[in-house]
Amino acid sequence: MTQTLEQTRVTQTLEQTGMKRELGLLDSTMIVAGSMIGSGIFIVTADIARAVGSPGYILLIWMITGLITLIAALSYGELAGMMPKAGGQYIYLREAYNPLVGFLFGWTVFMVIQTGVIAAVAIAFAKFTGVLLPEYISDSIVLLDLGLFKFSTQQLLAILLIVFLTYINLQGVKNAKIIQTSFTLAKIVALLGLIVLGIYFGLNGDAMAANMTNFWKPFKTIPNADGTVSIEALGGILLWGTVGAAMVGSLFSSDAWNTITYTAGEVKDPQRNIPLSLFFGTLIVTVLYVLANVAYLMLLPVMGTPGGEDVISRGIMFATDDRVGTAAIATIFGSAAVIIMAILIMISTFGCNNGLILSGARLYYAMAKDGVFFQKAGTLNKNDVPGFALIIQGIWASLLCLSGTYGDLLDYCTFSSLLFYVITIGGLFILRRTRPDADRPYKAVGYPVLPALYILLAGAICVVLLVYKPTTCGRGLIIVLLGVPVYYLWKRFGNKEVQD
Repeated sequence: MTQTLEQTRVTQTLEQTGMKRELGLLDSTMIVAGSMIGSGIFIVTADIARAVGSPGYILLIWMITGLITLIAALSYGELAGMMPKAGGQYIYLREAYNPLVGFLFGWTVFMVIQTGVIAAVAIAFAKFTGVLLPEYISDSIVLLDLGLFKFSTQQLLAILLIVFLTYINLQGVKNAKIIQTSFTLAKIVALLGLIVLGIYFGLNGDAMAANMTNFWKPFKTIPNADGTVSIEALGGILLWGTVGAAMVGSLFSSDAWNTITYTAGEVKDPQRNIPLSLFFGTLIVTVLYVLANVAYLMLLPVMGTPGGEDVISRGIMFATDDRVGTAAIATIFGSAAVIIMAILIMISTFGCNNGLILSGARLYYAMAKDGVFFQKAGTLNKNDVPGFALIIQGIWASLLCLSGTYGDLLDYCTFSSLLFYVITIGGLFILRRTRPDADRPYKAVGYPVLPALYILLAGAICVVLLVYKPTTCGRGLIIVLLGVPVYYLWKRFGNKEVQD
Protein backbone atom coordinates (compact mmCIF):
# COMPACT_ATOMS: atom_id res chain seq x y z
CA MET A 1 0.00 0.00 0.00
CA THR A 2 2.85 2.41 0.85
CA GLN A 3 4.39 1.98 -2.56
CA THR A 4 1.02 2.59 -4.26
CA LEU A 5 0.56 5.84 -2.35
CA GLU A 6 4.08 6.91 -3.26
CA GLN A 7 3.47 6.21 -6.95
CA THR A 8 0.22 8.19 -6.78
CA ARG A 9 2.06 11.14 -5.21
CA VAL A 10 4.73 11.07 -7.95
CA THR A 11 2.08 10.91 -10.68
CA GLN A 12 0.31 13.94 -9.21
CA THR A 13 3.64 15.78 -9.03
CA LEU A 14 4.31 15.13 -12.69
CA GLU A 15 0.86 16.32 -13.72
CA GLN A 16 0.62 19.49 -11.61
CA THR A 17 3.85 21.38 -12.25
CA GLY A 18 2.28 23.83 -14.70
CA MET A 19 5.47 23.67 -16.76
CA LYS A 20 5.79 22.27 -20.28
CA ARG A 21 7.64 18.96 -20.57
CA GLU A 22 9.87 19.86 -23.52
CA LEU A 23 13.14 18.16 -22.53
CA GLY A 24 13.87 14.63 -23.76
CA LEU A 25 16.85 12.42 -22.96
CA LEU A 26 19.13 14.09 -25.54
CA ASP A 27 18.17 17.58 -24.34
CA SER A 28 18.74 16.58 -20.71
CA THR A 29 22.11 15.00 -21.49
CA MET A 30 23.15 18.14 -23.37
CA ILE A 31 22.21 20.26 -20.34
CA VAL A 32 24.42 18.08 -18.12
CA ALA A 33 27.39 18.01 -20.52
CA GLY A 34 26.92 21.58 -21.74
CA SER A 35 26.74 23.01 -18.22
CA MET A 36 29.96 21.18 -17.32
CA ILE A 37 32.07 22.11 -20.34
CA GLY A 38 33.01 25.77 -20.10
CA SER A 39 36.48 27.29 -20.28
CA GLY A 40 38.12 25.35 -17.45
CA ILE A 41 39.37 22.40 -19.47
CA PHE A 42 41.34 24.80 -21.67
CA ILE A 43 42.92 26.70 -18.77
CA VAL A 44 43.19 25.02 -15.36
CA THR A 45 45.73 22.33 -16.31
CA ALA A 46 48.43 25.03 -16.16
CA ASP A 47 47.72 25.68 -12.49
CA ILE A 48 47.59 21.93 -11.79
CA ALA A 49 50.95 21.49 -13.54
CA ARG A 50 52.59 24.19 -11.41
CA ALA A 51 51.20 22.53 -8.29
CA VAL A 52 52.24 18.90 -8.94
CA GLY A 53 54.74 18.98 -11.82
CA SER A 54 54.36 15.34 -12.75
CA PRO A 55 52.45 14.37 -15.96
CA GLY A 56 51.24 11.25 -14.16
CA TYR A 57 49.75 13.23 -11.28
CA ILE A 58 48.14 15.71 -13.69
CA LEU A 59 46.27 12.84 -15.35
CA LEU A 60 45.56 11.25 -11.96
CA ILE A 61 43.92 14.45 -10.73
CA TRP A 62 41.61 14.55 -13.77
CA MET A 63 40.83 10.84 -13.39
CA ILE A 64 40.00 11.16 -9.69
CA THR A 65 37.83 14.17 -10.48
CA GLY A 66 35.98 12.19 -13.14
CA LEU A 67 35.58 9.19 -10.86
CA ILE A 68 34.05 11.10 -7.95
CA THR A 69 31.84 13.09 -10.33
CA LEU A 70 30.50 9.87 -11.88
CA ILE A 71 29.90 8.32 -8.44
CA ALA A 72 27.98 11.42 -7.35
CA ALA A 73 25.91 11.47 -10.54
CA LEU A 74 25.00 7.79 -10.16
CA SER A 75 23.96 8.42 -6.56
CA TYR A 76 21.86 11.44 -7.52
CA GLY A 77 20.04 9.28 -10.05
CA GLU A 78 18.24 7.43 -7.26
CA LEU A 79 17.15 10.70 -5.63
CA ALA A 80 15.99 12.09 -8.98
CA GLY A 81 13.87 9.00 -9.63
CA MET A 82 12.29 9.22 -6.17
CA MET A 83 11.51 12.94 -6.31
CA PRO A 84 11.05 14.13 -9.91
CA LYS A 85 10.09 17.70 -8.96
CA ALA A 86 11.31 21.09 -10.11
CA GLY A 87 14.03 22.16 -7.68
CA GLY A 88 15.97 18.89 -7.69
CA GLN A 89 18.73 18.92 -5.09
CA TYR A 90 16.86 21.44 -2.95
CA ILE A 91 13.96 18.96 -2.72
CA TYR A 92 16.29 16.05 -1.91
CA LEU A 93 17.87 17.92 1.00
CA ARG A 94 14.54 19.16 2.31
CA GLU A 95 13.08 15.66 2.32
CA ALA A 96 16.16 13.84 3.64
CA TYR A 97 16.96 16.32 6.41
CA ASN A 98 14.63 19.25 7.03
CA PRO A 99 13.50 22.50 5.38
CA LEU A 100 16.42 24.46 6.90
CA VAL A 101 19.07 22.30 5.20
CA GLY A 102 17.20 22.58 1.90
CA PHE A 103 17.07 26.35 2.31
CA LEU A 104 20.80 26.61 3.11
CA PHE A 105 21.53 24.86 -0.18
CA GLY A 106 19.14 27.07 -2.16
CA TRP A 107 20.49 30.18 -0.44
CA THR A 108 24.09 29.22 -1.26
CA VAL A 109 23.16 28.33 -4.85
CA PHE A 110 21.63 31.77 -5.30
CA MET A 111 24.37 33.68 -3.48
CA VAL A 112 27.42 32.01 -4.99
CA ILE A 113 27.21 28.48 -6.45
CA GLN A 114 24.98 28.96 -9.50
CA THR A 115 25.26 32.72 -9.90
CA GLY A 116 29.00 32.64 -9.16
CA VAL A 117 29.59 30.05 -11.87
CA ILE A 118 27.40 32.04 -14.27
CA ALA A 119 29.51 35.12 -13.53
CA ALA A 120 32.83 33.27 -13.83
CA VAL A 121 31.84 31.68 -17.15
CA ALA A 122 30.59 35.02 -18.48
CA ILE A 123 33.91 36.63 -17.56
CA ALA A 124 35.74 33.81 -19.36
CA PHE A 125 33.58 34.41 -22.45
CA ALA A 126 34.47 38.11 -22.34
CA LYS A 127 38.20 37.40 -21.86
CA PHE A 128 38.37 35.25 -24.97
CA THR A 129 36.25 37.68 -26.96
CA GLY A 130 38.97 40.15 -26.03
CA VAL A 131 41.47 37.91 -27.82
CA LEU A 132 39.55 38.59 -31.05
CA LEU A 133 38.81 42.24 -30.27
CA PRO A 134 41.66 43.42 -27.99
CA GLU A 135 41.13 47.09 -28.86
CA TYR A 136 37.56 46.96 -27.54
CA ILE A 137 37.29 44.19 -24.92
CA SER A 138 39.79 44.09 -22.05
CA ASP A 139 39.93 44.41 -18.28
CA SER A 140 42.39 47.26 -18.86
CA ILE A 141 39.88 49.31 -20.90
CA VAL A 142 38.11 51.03 -18.02
CA LEU A 143 34.75 52.69 -18.58
CA LEU A 144 34.30 53.88 -15.00
CA ASP A 145 36.98 54.39 -12.34
CA LEU A 146 35.86 55.12 -8.78
CA GLY A 147 39.13 54.28 -7.08
CA LEU A 148 38.42 50.98 -5.34
CA PHE A 149 35.92 50.03 -8.03
CA LYS A 150 36.62 49.88 -11.75
CA PHE A 151 34.18 48.90 -14.51
CA SER A 152 35.79 47.58 -17.68
CA THR A 153 34.55 46.63 -21.13
CA GLN A 154 35.30 43.01 -20.20
CA GLN A 155 32.84 43.19 -17.31
CA LEU A 156 30.31 44.98 -19.53
CA LEU A 157 30.40 42.19 -22.12
CA ALA A 158 30.07 39.52 -19.41
CA ILE A 159 26.95 41.25 -18.09
CA LEU A 160 25.52 41.67 -21.59
CA LEU A 161 25.94 37.92 -22.17
CA ILE A 162 23.99 37.15 -18.99
CA VAL A 163 21.26 39.60 -19.99
CA PHE A 164 20.97 38.14 -23.49
CA LEU A 165 20.77 34.51 -22.37
CA THR A 166 18.31 35.41 -19.63
CA TYR A 167 16.12 37.06 -22.28
CA ILE A 168 16.30 33.92 -24.47
CA ASN A 169 15.27 31.75 -21.55
CA LEU A 170 12.37 34.06 -20.73
CA GLN A 171 10.89 33.19 -24.13
CA GLY A 172 10.35 29.54 -23.14
CA VAL A 173 12.23 26.31 -22.59
CA LYS A 174 11.93 25.27 -26.25
CA ASN A 175 14.19 28.09 -27.49
CA ALA A 176 16.64 27.53 -24.65
CA LYS A 177 16.95 23.79 -25.34
CA ILE A 178 17.66 24.39 -29.05
CA ILE A 179 20.58 26.67 -28.12
CA GLN A 180 21.78 24.22 -25.49
CA THR A 181 21.76 21.16 -27.70
CA SER A 182 23.32 22.96 -30.67
CA PHE A 183 26.15 24.59 -28.76
CA THR A 184 26.92 21.50 -26.68
CA LEU A 185 27.16 19.26 -29.73
CA ALA A 186 29.40 21.86 -31.39
CA LYS A 187 31.85 21.98 -28.50
CA ILE A 188 31.90 18.19 -28.08
CA VAL A 189 32.85 17.87 -31.76
CA ALA A 190 35.47 20.62 -31.37
CA LEU A 191 36.98 18.95 -28.29
CA LEU A 192 37.13 15.64 -30.14
CA GLY A 193 38.92 17.43 -32.97
CA LEU A 194 41.47 18.85 -30.52
CA ILE A 195 42.02 15.39 -29.03
CA VAL A 196 42.43 13.61 -32.37
CA LEU A 197 44.82 16.25 -33.73
CA GLY A 198 46.81 16.33 -30.50
CA ILE A 199 47.32 12.59 -30.37
CA TYR A 200 48.07 12.36 -34.11
CA PHE A 201 50.66 15.14 -34.20
CA GLY A 202 52.06 14.50 -30.74
CA LEU A 203 52.62 10.77 -31.06
CA ASN A 204 56.35 10.00 -30.67
CA GLY A 205 57.10 13.74 -30.46
CA ASP A 206 59.75 15.47 -28.31
CA ALA A 207 57.19 16.76 -25.79
CA MET A 208 55.81 13.29 -25.21
CA ALA A 209 59.30 11.88 -24.72
CA ALA A 210 60.19 14.63 -22.23
CA ASN A 211 57.02 14.05 -20.23
CA MET A 212 57.55 10.28 -20.08
CA THR A 213 61.01 10.80 -18.55
CA ASN A 214 59.67 12.10 -15.22
CA PHE A 215 56.13 10.81 -15.48
CA TRP A 216 55.66 10.11 -11.74
CA LYS A 217 58.06 12.65 -10.20
CA PRO A 218 55.91 15.25 -8.39
CA PHE A 219 57.20 18.73 -7.55
CA LYS A 220 55.83 22.19 -6.95
CA THR A 221 57.04 25.02 -9.19
CA ILE A 222 57.26 28.56 -7.81
CA PRO A 223 57.98 31.46 -10.21
CA ASN A 224 60.58 33.98 -9.00
CA ALA A 225 60.60 37.71 -9.65
CA ASP A 226 63.67 37.46 -11.87
CA GLY A 227 61.95 35.07 -14.30
CA THR A 228 63.50 31.91 -12.90
CA VAL A 229 61.62 29.19 -11.03
CA SER A 230 62.16 27.34 -7.75
CA ILE A 231 61.39 23.64 -7.42
CA GLU A 232 60.02 22.04 -4.25
CA ALA A 233 59.90 18.24 -4.12
CA LEU A 234 56.60 16.70 -2.98
CA GLY A 235 56.03 13.54 -1.02
CA GLY A 236 53.94 11.97 1.72
CA ILE A 237 51.17 14.02 3.30
CA LEU A 238 52.39 17.18 1.60
CA LEU A 239 51.97 15.55 -1.81
CA TRP A 240 48.41 14.42 -1.20
CA GLY A 241 47.48 17.73 0.41
CA THR A 242 48.81 19.49 -2.70
CA VAL A 243 46.90 17.10 -4.97
CA GLY A 244 43.68 17.85 -3.08
CA ALA A 245 44.21 21.61 -3.31
CA ALA A 246 45.13 21.35 -7.01
CA MET A 247 41.81 19.65 -7.70
CA VAL A 248 39.95 22.94 -7.28
CA GLY A 249 40.35 23.68 -10.96
CA SER A 250 39.43 20.23 -12.24
CA LEU A 251 36.43 20.01 -9.90
CA PHE A 252 35.24 23.44 -11.01
CA SER A 253 35.60 22.36 -14.64
CA SER A 254 33.51 19.25 -13.89
CA ASP A 255 30.88 20.99 -11.79
CA ALA A 256 27.24 21.90 -12.60
CA TRP A 257 26.33 18.34 -13.66
CA ASN A 258 23.55 18.36 -11.05
CA THR A 259 21.68 21.31 -12.57
CA ILE A 260 19.51 19.01 -14.68
CA THR A 261 17.77 17.95 -11.45
CA TYR A 262 16.45 21.51 -11.03
CA THR A 263 14.53 21.21 -14.31
CA ALA A 264 12.65 18.00 -13.44
CA GLY A 265 9.33 19.77 -13.98
CA GLU A 266 10.16 20.20 -17.68
CA VAL A 267 11.74 16.80 -18.42
CA LYS A 268 9.74 14.11 -20.21
CA ASP A 269 9.58 10.91 -18.14
CA PRO A 270 11.93 12.42 -15.51
CA GLN A 271 12.15 9.23 -13.45
CA ARG A 272 13.96 7.62 -16.38
CA ASN A 273 15.56 10.47 -18.27
CA ILE A 274 17.16 12.41 -15.40
CA PRO A 275 19.16 9.44 -14.02
CA LEU A 276 20.21 8.45 -17.55
CA SER A 277 21.20 11.99 -18.50
CA LEU A 278 23.27 12.33 -15.31
CA PHE A 279 25.18 9.17 -16.22
CA PHE A 280 25.65 9.83 -19.94
CA GLY A 281 26.44 13.53 -19.51
CA THR A 282 29.09 13.08 -16.81
CA LEU A 283 30.63 10.07 -18.58
CA ILE A 284 30.97 11.98 -21.86
CA VAL A 285 32.64 14.95 -20.16
CA THR A 286 34.93 12.80 -18.00
CA VAL A 287 36.26 10.91 -21.05
CA LEU A 288 36.71 14.12 -23.03
CA TYR A 289 38.57 15.85 -20.20
CA VAL A 290 41.02 13.01 -19.61
CA LEU A 291 41.71 12.62 -23.34
CA ALA A 292 42.15 16.39 -23.77
CA ASN A 293 44.88 16.31 -21.12
CA VAL A 294 46.50 13.34 -22.86
CA ALA A 295 46.59 15.49 -26.01
CA TYR A 296 48.14 18.40 -24.10
CA LEU A 297 50.87 16.12 -22.71
CA MET A 298 51.65 14.80 -26.17
CA LEU A 299 52.01 18.28 -27.66
CA LEU A 300 53.61 20.26 -24.81
CA PRO A 301 56.21 19.53 -22.14
CA VAL A 302 54.93 20.05 -18.61
CA MET A 303 58.04 21.89 -17.46
CA GLY A 304 58.72 25.39 -18.74
CA THR A 305 59.88 28.88 -17.78
CA PRO A 306 57.76 32.04 -17.42
CA GLY A 307 59.88 34.00 -19.88
CA GLY A 308 60.05 31.32 -22.57
CA GLU A 309 60.13 32.60 -26.14
CA ASP A 310 57.66 30.08 -27.56
CA VAL A 311 54.93 27.68 -26.43
CA ILE A 312 57.36 24.77 -26.08
CA SER A 313 59.80 26.64 -23.82
CA ARG A 314 56.95 27.95 -21.65
CA GLY A 315 55.44 24.48 -21.40
CA ILE A 316 52.11 23.66 -19.85
CA MET A 317 53.09 25.31 -16.57
CA PHE A 318 53.59 28.75 -18.00
CA ALA A 319 51.35 28.82 -21.04
CA THR A 320 50.47 32.45 -21.76
CA ASP A 321 47.61 33.48 -19.44
CA ASP A 322 47.31 29.76 -18.56
CA ARG A 323 45.77 29.10 -22.00
CA VAL A 324 47.00 25.53 -22.31
CA GLY A 325 44.50 24.68 -25.05
CA THR A 326 45.73 27.58 -27.16
CA ALA A 327 49.37 26.65 -26.61
CA ALA A 328 48.70 23.03 -27.59
CA ILE A 329 46.93 23.99 -30.81
CA ALA A 330 49.72 26.49 -31.58
CA THR A 331 52.14 23.58 -31.99
CA ILE A 332 49.97 22.48 -34.94
CA PHE A 333 48.52 25.68 -36.44
CA GLY A 334 50.98 28.31 -35.29
CA SER A 335 49.68 31.82 -34.62
CA ALA A 336 46.22 30.94 -35.98
CA ALA A 337 45.72 28.81 -32.85
CA VAL A 338 44.94 31.91 -30.79
CA ILE A 339 41.93 32.72 -32.96
CA ILE A 340 40.82 29.09 -33.28
CA MET A 341 40.86 28.49 -29.53
CA ALA A 342 39.26 31.84 -28.69
CA ILE A 343 36.30 30.99 -30.95
CA LEU A 344 36.06 27.48 -29.46
CA ILE A 345 36.01 28.80 -25.88
CA MET A 346 33.46 31.46 -26.78
CA ILE A 347 31.18 28.73 -28.16
CA SER A 348 31.84 26.59 -25.11
CA THR A 349 31.17 29.28 -22.51
CA PHE A 350 28.10 30.57 -24.36
CA GLY A 351 26.48 27.14 -24.29
CA CYS A 352 27.62 26.49 -20.73
CA ASN A 353 26.01 29.67 -19.42
CA ASN A 354 22.77 28.99 -21.25
CA GLY A 355 22.43 25.68 -19.41
CA LEU A 356 23.27 27.25 -16.06
CA ILE A 357 20.78 30.09 -16.51
CA LEU A 358 18.05 27.73 -17.72
CA SER A 359 18.34 25.37 -14.76
CA GLY A 360 19.11 27.64 -11.83
CA ALA A 361 15.84 29.55 -11.89
CA ARG A 362 13.86 26.33 -11.38
CA LEU A 363 15.44 25.87 -7.95
CA TYR A 364 14.36 29.36 -6.81
CA TYR A 365 10.90 28.54 -8.18
CA ALA A 366 10.71 25.52 -5.86
CA MET A 367 11.94 27.56 -2.89
CA ALA A 368 9.28 30.19 -3.51
CA LYS A 369 6.64 27.46 -3.56
CA ASP A 370 7.81 26.55 -0.05
CA GLY A 371 7.56 30.16 1.10
CA VAL A 372 11.30 30.71 1.62
CA PHE A 373 12.07 32.89 -1.39
CA PHE A 374 10.46 35.83 -3.15
CA GLN A 375 6.84 34.81 -3.69
CA LYS A 376 6.84 36.09 -7.26
CA ALA A 377 9.68 33.67 -8.09
CA GLY A 378 7.13 30.87 -7.67
CA THR A 379 5.05 32.01 -10.64
CA LEU A 380 5.37 31.22 -14.34
CA ASN A 381 5.28 33.82 -17.09
CA LYS A 382 3.20 33.59 -20.27
CA ASN A 383 5.79 31.22 -21.75
CA ASP A 384 5.44 28.80 -18.81
CA VAL A 385 8.89 29.49 -17.34
CA PRO A 386 9.75 31.09 -13.96
CA GLY A 387 10.34 34.55 -15.36
CA PHE A 388 10.90 36.50 -12.15
CA ALA A 389 13.32 33.86 -10.88
CA LEU A 390 15.29 34.14 -14.13
CA ILE A 391 15.44 37.92 -13.83
CA ILE A 392 16.68 38.11 -10.24
CA GLN A 393 19.22 35.36 -10.95
CA GLY A 394 20.49 37.42 -13.88
CA ILE A 395 20.71 40.60 -11.78
CA TRP A 396 22.71 38.97 -8.99
CA ALA A 397 25.03 37.10 -11.40
CA SER A 398 25.69 40.40 -13.17
CA LEU A 399 26.62 42.04 -9.87
CA LEU A 400 29.03 39.18 -9.15
CA CYS A 401 30.76 39.98 -12.44
CA LEU A 402 31.79 43.24 -10.80
CA SER A 403 33.32 41.66 -7.70
CA GLY A 404 36.35 39.45 -7.14
CA THR A 405 38.40 37.60 -9.70
CA TYR A 406 37.84 34.43 -11.70
CA GLY A 407 40.01 32.53 -9.22
CA ASP A 408 38.07 33.76 -6.18
CA LEU A 409 34.75 32.82 -7.76
CA LEU A 410 36.20 29.40 -8.58
CA ASP A 411 37.23 28.75 -4.96
CA TYR A 412 33.90 29.93 -3.50
CA CYS A 413 31.87 27.80 -5.90
CA THR A 414 33.96 24.63 -5.71
CA PHE A 415 34.07 24.42 -1.91
CA SER A 416 30.37 25.21 -1.46
CA SER A 417 29.32 22.77 -4.18
CA LEU A 418 31.41 19.93 -2.75
CA LEU A 419 30.06 20.54 0.74
CA PHE A 420 26.46 20.16 -0.41
CA TYR A 421 27.24 17.20 -2.66
CA VAL A 422 28.55 15.39 0.43
CA ILE A 423 25.47 16.33 2.47
CA THR A 424 23.10 15.33 -0.32
CA ILE A 425 24.66 11.91 -0.85
CA GLY A 426 24.53 11.47 2.92
CA GLY A 427 20.78 12.01 2.50
CA LEU A 428 20.68 8.94 0.27
CA PHE A 429 21.55 6.79 3.29
CA ILE A 430 18.96 8.58 5.43
CA LEU A 431 16.15 8.07 2.90
CA ARG A 432 16.99 4.38 2.48
CA ARG A 433 16.32 4.06 6.21
CA THR A 434 13.36 6.44 6.66
CA ARG A 435 11.58 5.62 3.38
CA PRO A 436 12.45 2.01 2.63
CA ASP A 437 9.23 1.42 0.65
CA ALA A 438 9.44 4.54 -1.52
CA ASP A 439 9.23 4.02 -5.28
CA ARG A 440 12.82 3.85 -6.60
CA PRO A 441 12.73 3.28 -10.37
CA TYR A 442 16.53 3.61 -10.32
CA LYS A 443 18.87 2.63 -7.49
CA ALA A 444 22.36 4.01 -6.91
CA VAL A 445 25.04 1.78 -8.43
CA GLY A 446 27.38 0.26 -5.86
CA TYR A 447 25.32 1.30 -2.84
CA PRO A 448 26.46 1.64 -0.08
CA VAL A 449 30.16 1.36 -1.00
CA LEU A 450 30.41 3.92 -3.84
CA PRO A 451 28.29 6.65 -2.19
CA ALA A 452 30.29 6.19 1.03
CA LEU A 453 33.54 6.41 -0.98
CA TYR A 454 32.37 9.67 -2.52
CA ILE A 455 31.57 11.12 0.92
CA LEU A 456 35.05 10.21 2.16
CA LEU A 457 36.89 11.57 -0.90
CA ALA A 458 34.88 14.78 -1.32
CA GLY A 459 34.86 15.37 2.43
CA ALA A 460 38.65 15.03 2.54
CA ILE A 461 38.98 17.51 -0.35
CA CYS A 462 36.76 19.99 1.53
CA VAL A 463 39.06 19.75 4.55
CA VAL A 464 42.16 20.18 2.37
CA LEU A 465 40.65 23.25 0.70
CA LEU A 466 39.90 24.83 4.07
CA VAL A 467 43.51 24.21 5.14
CA TYR A 468 45.22 25.31 1.92
CA LYS A 469 42.81 28.07 0.86
CA PRO A 470 41.30 29.23 4.15
CA THR A 471 40.40 32.75 3.05
CA THR A 472 38.21 32.07 0.03
CA CYS A 473 36.86 28.71 1.21
CA GLY A 474 36.26 30.11 4.68
CA ARG A 475 34.21 32.90 3.14
CA GLY A 476 32.24 30.29 1.23
CA LEU A 477 31.48 28.52 4.51
CA ILE A 478 30.44 31.82 6.11
CA ILE A 479 27.99 32.41 3.24
CA VAL A 480 26.41 29.02 3.96
CA LEU A 481 26.11 29.74 7.70
CA LEU A 482 24.65 33.21 7.09
CA GLY A 483 21.69 31.40 5.59
CA VAL A 484 20.60 30.20 9.05
CA PRO A 485 19.38 33.59 10.38
CA VAL A 486 18.10 34.49 6.91
CA TYR A 487 15.94 31.35 6.91
CA TYR A 488 14.29 32.19 10.23
CA LEU A 489 13.81 35.82 9.25
CA TRP A 490 12.19 34.72 6.00
CA LYS A 491 9.92 32.28 7.79
CA ARG A 492 8.86 35.03 10.19
CA PHE A 493 8.53 38.01 7.88
CA GLY A 494 8.57 36.55 4.36
CA ASN A 495 5.90 34.79 2.33
CA LYS A 496 2.80 34.08 4.35
CA GLU A 497 1.21 31.79 1.79
CA VAL A 498 3.11 28.54 1.34
CA GLN A 499 2.15 26.42 -1.65
CA ASP A 500 2.76 22.68 -1.91
